[in-house]
Amino acid sequence: MHPIPWRAYGLLAASTSLVGSYVGLSKLLVAAFPVFLLAGLRFGMAALLMLPWLKKPAHEAPLDARSRLLLFLESFLGNFLFSICMLFGLRQSSAVVAGVIMAGIPAAVALLSWAVLRERLSVRTLAGIACAVGGIALVATGKHGGADTTPLGALLLLAAVFCEACYVVIGKKLTAGLGPKRISALINLWGLVLVTPLALWQGFSFDFSGPRWQDWGLLGYYAATASVITVWLWMAGLRGLPAAQAGVFMVFLPVSTACIGLLLGEGLSALQAMAYGLALLGVLLATWPARAAQR
Repeated sequence: MHPIPWRAYGLLAASTSLVGSYVGLSKLLVAAFPVFLLAGLRFGMAALLMLPWLKKPAHEAPLDARSRLLLFLESFLGNFLFSICMLFGLRQSSAVVAGVIMAGIPAAVALLSWAVLRERLSVRTLAGIACAVGGIALVATGKHGGADTTPLGALLLLAAVFCEACYVVIGKKLTAGLGPKRISALINLWGLVLVTPLALWQGFSFDFSGPRWQDWGLLGYYAATASVITVWLWMAGLRGLPAAQAGVFMVFLPVSTACIGLLLGEGLSALQAMAYGLALLGVLLATWPARAAQR
């Protein structure tokens, strides 16, 4: 029997849990900052934190054209578009509803892993994905803290789901030749380049004395977790697992988002709590060690 990759499991679970926390807290940030300016400040603060990570380690090969393209796509889809779709979508939905829609990430990752990486999906991995998606989807049958979600808000959050799935699959390709720290720094730098023109446009007319010190503190947490900590945790954990199996750990994202929604005063019924329990069962199905040794 192969040893259980507990370290990879822990890194992935920690990463997606932190992502879910800042997805929920982003509802507070978009009330204090315009969306593009918020994204620009996030990437800018993170770029300063990750300056030492930009240097190429001695054991890594120079970047070729393929790696540069993958880094751009990883940032454009997983950083830039995901952030924009998520932030605009959250302005028109509740954190708990966002958790429902984000439940589609494991299934989207599995589909792309099969289509792009040609990964074979085991029965248990498929069962885990089904539990993760079906369990959290049950949340849609309950009330969501009295908050309404517009069709546009739902579509934007759905677009964020597919952006995040692309992020997982492209990241798997990148980890074959680059270290987690350098990947994190390079894709954040691309995100800063992409959003800077829009951030400057909104920044010229923004009153920077308006946000409270709590808002600036929350922005610092957002920048550190969204661009630095979660990306490194995810890339480090992804190196040791197939993308489809790693994608199941995305279930911690909506679970964490819903917990933040509860802290913000949104409701969670007994049925919804059972649904999240079923989703966590999906993680166990996908990661529990098989009895028979594999060649």
